[in-house]
Amino acid sequence: MIDLRENLGVAMDTLRSHKVRSALTVLGIVIGVTSVISVAAIITGLNKYIQDKVNQFGPNTFFLSRIPPSTSGRMPEKIRKRKYFDARDADRLRKTCPAIKSITMFGTRAAFLGNSNQIRYQNQLVENAIVRGVDPDYADVVPLFSVEFGRFISRYDDEHSRQVAVMGADIADALFPNVDPMGKTIRINGRNFEVIGVFTRTPGLFGGPGVDQFAVIPFTTFHKEYPEAKELAVGFELRRDIRTDAGLDQVVDAMRRIRHLHGIVENDFEVIASDFLSTLWNQLTGAMVILTGVISSVGLLVGGIGVMNIMLISVTERTSEIGVRKAVGARKMDLRVQFLMEATLLTLAGGLIGIAIGGLIAFLVRTLMPSIPAVLSIVWIVLGLGMSVSVGLFFGYYPANRAADLDPIVCLRYE
Repeated sequence: MIDLRENLGVAMDTLRSHKVRSALTVLGIVIGVTSVISVAAIITGLNKYIQDKVNQFGPNTFFLSRIPPSTSGRMPEKIRKRKYFDARDADRLRKTCPAIKSITMFGTRAAFLGNSNQIRYQNQLVENAIVRGVDPDYADVVPLFSVEFGRFISRYDDEHSRQVAVMGADIADALFPNVDPMGKTIRINGRNFEVIGVFTRTPGLFGGPGVDQFAVIPFTTFHKEYPEAKELAVGFELRRDIRTDAGLDQVVDAMRRIRHLHGIVENDFEVIASDFLSTLWNQLTGAMVILTGVISSVGLLVGGIGVMNIMLISVTERTSEIGVRKAVGARKMDLRVQFLMEATLLTLAGGLIGIAIGGLIAFLVRTLMPSIPAVLSIVWIVLGLGMSVSVGLFFGYYPANRAADLDPIVCLRYE
């Protein structure tokens, strides 16, 4: 331990005597570690954010749709020719599939489906809102749509096709900035609707559409007012006492019977899990992690080569010192440890600076853009330190070994 402390002190003195050179040497390490820590902090925060959103749907919540959720651009002809869902499909599934705990049918009218919506109250106007027709079970299947003020669509509302609506917080703020919206009459695409509730504020992902931009009306009213909105979907929750795979098999079999699909005919519908968004997001962030790894590896490689170069120069400059130390009894191990410590201290300093800068970047991102909740994880801090030390040991071994193998007589004659 005494030798170790002595070697550590010598190494620190040497680095302090060449501050500028040491700082330039660790620059590559700083860049590599900073890129890893900052990107990892952003991705970790976003992963937690996405997962929290997905958890609001519930782990046993699934959806049935005519088209795949990831379809973009022009759909293949075989998908476009699929039969639309029938408004009674949810009731049929409820009766024929015992694995289902609760089920709901809903339709959507929105700009991304080719229909624009306008909601008015006196002189106030909201455009591009999303209008969705739901039944009373929708709030149980999709608890994300929780009501903060008023109430949700009731069975009576749906059975009598009442002109009532529950709106998102953003719509309520725009139409009723200084007035209580409850009981007021609004116009949705020219038709009068009574406001019976306002949803709990729930913004969408990264500024996209969320519950705050929704206006929900009874499903029967939606079906009557917008018969052209044929793109219906089914949401359902499986019973907790049934295995997920077994429950989904029951639902698929029941849906195939309802849609008269026999034999080897492939499904003309999609089963979408509530964690679809997180699965897609993990695929995207996986590519980001690989790209960040490549960039940081280049930075660490450049920094490591710089460390090796400087350590070789240091060995040459201190040849006489090495000869004196060997003459007074220093072993090869002592010299090897000394120079390895110098290299490791260089890279460790670069790693600590990189972690500090990465943490600062994460803090600034979280402060300036709250929708990107960057979080600095202890795992990535340890990984950053580990990478820094590993680079120092790897690239510092050759110069340290070279110093240890020098002949003391040659060293003492060196000028």
